[in-house]
Amino acid sequence: MAHSLSARKRIRQNAAHRARNRWRLSTMREAIKEFNDRLAHGTVEQASESFRKTSRIIDRTAAKGVIHRNQAARRKSRMSAKLKAKKQGAVAAKG
Repeated sequence: MAHSLSARKRIRQNAAHRARNRWRLSTMREAIKEFNDRLAHGTVEQASESFRKTSRIIDRTAAKGVIHRNQAARRKSRMSAKLKAKKQGAVAAKG
C-alpha cells in the first residue's frame, strides 16, 4: 500500500489511464469486428466505409500509445488487403 500522497495519486491516475486505454482497445477491436462482418456479409461500399472508420480508430489508438504504430500499420494493411480482394471478386463477378 502506498503511503505518500504522490504515490496514492499515482495509483488513482494509473487506474484511470488503464480504464481509458482498455476502453480504446475494446473500441478498436469492436470496429475491426464490424469491418470483418461488413466484409463478409455486406456490400463493397459498406466495407469501404467501415474500413475508413476503422482506420481512423486504429490510428487514434496508436497515437494515444495504446498500441504500437507498427501494429496499427499491420492491422490496416491486412484489412486493406482483404478489402482489395473483395473488390477484385466483385469486379470479377460483374464481368
